[in-house]
Amino acid sequence: MDERVRVYERMKKLLLAHDMRGFADLWAEDGTMEFPFAPPGWPRRLEGRAAVWDYVRDYTDHIDLRAVAQETVHRTADPGVLIVEFTMEAVAVPTGRPLRIDYVAVITVAGGEIVSYRDYWNPLLLNDGMSFAAEGGRTDA
Repeated sequence: MDERVRVYERMKKLLLAHDMRGFADLWAEDGTMEFPFAPPGWPRRLEGRAAVWDYVRDYTDHIDLRAVAQETVHRTADPGVLIVEFTMEAVAVPTGRPLRIDYVAVITVAGGEIVSYRDYWNPLLLNDGMSFAAEGGRTDA
């Protein structure tokens, strides 16, 4: 298994274990996390491991990730870049409503750490069960 796939597999394991500190620690000190489809009031770019931690530290108070329902891993010609399409089964903690969250992530890995993560999640979910934005979610960043 190559390095980029190992990092992705570790990321999934940490997310499903609700270990958000471990998840954030996968980032390089100066690594970035971007959300190209972020709605107004949500961050579009996080710079550095500390910023990633600040963003995800209370994620499990809002979203309870339960399982990877589907995934397709695309190894690119660049040995550091992985593109992953995946669907997570989850529960919106404030409402108890089940969710299926689709992602496409472009992950760049170097030295066993994430140096860039572009997260193409669907912001329409905010209108479909992820009511945590109105209940203290990440609308301030």
